[in-house]
Amino acid sequence: MTDVFSKDKRSAVMRRVKGRDTTPEMKVRRALTKLGARYRLHRKDLPGNPDIVMPGPRLALFVHGCFWHGHDCARGARVPKQNRDYWVAKVDRNRARDARHLDDLTAKGWRVETIWECELKDEAALNARLKTLLGRGER
Repeated sequence: MTDVFSKDKRSAVMRRVKGRDTTPEMKVRRALTKLGARYRLHRKDLPGNPDIVMPGPRLALFVHGCFWHGHDCARGARVPKQNRDYWVAKVDRNRARDARHLDDLTAKGWRVETIWECELKDEAALNARLKTLLGRGER
């Protein structure tokens, strides 16, 4: 089956798919700022250009979309009906790349955490997790 959009419309839709400053990423950044955390964005000198980097505690955060990175939640398990082989291969490549970046960062002495898009629905849980990562959790 052909695409439901014209070539120009599909191009416009895909052009709006962002790799940085996404809504999930902005939500995590706002939560970190409220906690008083200092961070850097998209450090190109680190493998995978982590979305958020805290150099002091050597913590790299990736904020992943469930669909694009193949999370095991309902949204991540969904596979489009059209062009199924392409999408399965695409998500598999993304997962392999993510694993490679995790290994590279860990080898360089960084702690790596992945925050999934579906985890952002529970703001209290997100704040608790970020506090724990920052070492500011309840003791």
